Amino acid sequence: MLVELNVVEQRYQAVLEVLHQGATVTDVARRNGVTRQTVHSWLRRYASQGLAGLADGSAKPLSCPHQMTPEVEARVVTVRREHPGWGQRTIQHQLGKEGVSPLPTLSSIYRCLVRHRLITPTARKRKRDDYRRWERSRAMELWQMDIVGGVRLVDGSEAKIVSGVDDHSRFCISAHVVARATARPTCDALALAMRRHGVPAEILTDNGKVFTGRFGPGTGEVLFDRICRENGIKHILTRPRSPTTTGKIERWHKTMRVEFMNGKVFADIADAQAQLDVWVEHYNHVRPHQSLGMATPWDRFKLARNEPARPAVEPVADPAGMMPPSATRRVASKGTISFASAHYKVGVWLAGQNVEVVCEGGLVQIHHRGVLIATHARRHDPAKQSAGMTRSVRGKEPQARPTASVVTVTRKVDSSGNVSFAGACYRAGNKFRHRQVQVAVVGEHLEISIGEQLIRRHKIKHDRTREHGALANPGGRPRRINAA
Repeated sequence: MLVELNVVEQRYQAVLEVLHQGATVTDVARRNGVTRQTVHSWLRRYASQGLAGLADGSAKPLSCPHQMTPEVEARVVTVRREHPGWGQRTIQHQLGKEGVSPLPTLSSIYRCLVRHRLITPTARKRKRDDYRRWERSRAMELWQMDIVGGVRLVDGSEAKIVSGVDDHSRFCISAHVVARATARPTCDALALAMRRHGVPAEILTDNGKVFTGRFGPGTGEVLFDRICRENGIKHILTRPRSPTTTGKIERWHKTMRVEFMNGKVFADIADAQAQLDVWVEHYNHVRPHQSLGMATPWDRFKLARNEPARPAVEPVADPAGMMPPSATRRVASKGTISFASAHYKVGVWLAGQNVEVVCEGGLVQIHHRGVLIATHARRHDPAKQSAGMTRSVRGKEPQARPTASVVTVTRKVDSSGNVSFAGACYRAGNKFRHRQVQVAVVGEHLEISIGEQLIRRHKIKHDRTREHGALANPGGRPRRINAA
């Protein structure tokens, strides 16, 4: 009758063969299918512990010198609960400042936070290779500004925050709570930031209507643009649908949502502003920033405080009346206009069109459909300027030139208000989105029209070698979004 032996009995018989039957360790190991070292281990364990030593024990080590002590683990949990937005790097930096030794590793802190259910473990995301990190060399070279919502009030409404950070130092230069992020409150926030910190060299924003009239229904400069121009600030706009360009201000929004908002409901705008000011003070002067080598934003931004700040210009009182008084003139066949008994060059390509003449200071600015075309130093007699402003253009508005005399092709305006022709995009306007338009090349310009109405005229920017192929395809390419 065969009897199945358990593991302990087999090991015990192997030990007895060596001790009482005189078998060699090599023969016993071969018969049991193990190594000689394993048989020696059975002999040692039987000699020290008896038959119980032949049973399988736990593989857990008796001690772990590098394991995090309970005191350090408790401190990690406390820091995380005091600052819910802090990750393992910031917590490690804080423990180092407190003199904790030995300092736990990042992975140890991460596992501690997971054990206490303070974070939810997620799959690690790979970094995108097409992201390009960039940073200005010193503070006050570039500000990034944007508008963020999510400020909930007791009455059920939602307020906005006009925010801004310095590109080099990540220093928060603006955190202004407003009921509605219209042009006036946004520009008030910009003026307040410049009074506090000085005037930057450049400002980077997206294409929001409060920042630019680039894609809006209007054609002139908005109040934000005028403040930048009068203060000598270069206003930089991002490409459409490119939020990573303003990545620093977007990352600041994420930090603010996690560490400040975090489900809060404020009594009113004044209460939200007061609490936000306290948090911004902590963010700028106390909270370490990982991208700055765990320094605070103030450590970098204060280096620019020694430089003399330029005085900021206050915004005008009426955003709608930003443009000074203007006069209308018709461009002659030679591309010039006459104003106050003086002639100013405009451009032959605008012959027969009406333009607006604006006199401001010692400059004469000429606008066509809201776009600044030319700027000249004043050559007319200032005493005749008032009479020139009151003079009107005689006759009717010239009709658009029919495009039937030249080769035209049909294109469809995309959702951004643009038309594609010969591999280049030309602006048509938001009000013409998803409509078919006619595109014609006239000399050195590209004209966009609907029927007999000329809606836009652009300087050619496409590759002229591709022009023949574009004109030979009158209906566009169906697979493209702008195809007819």
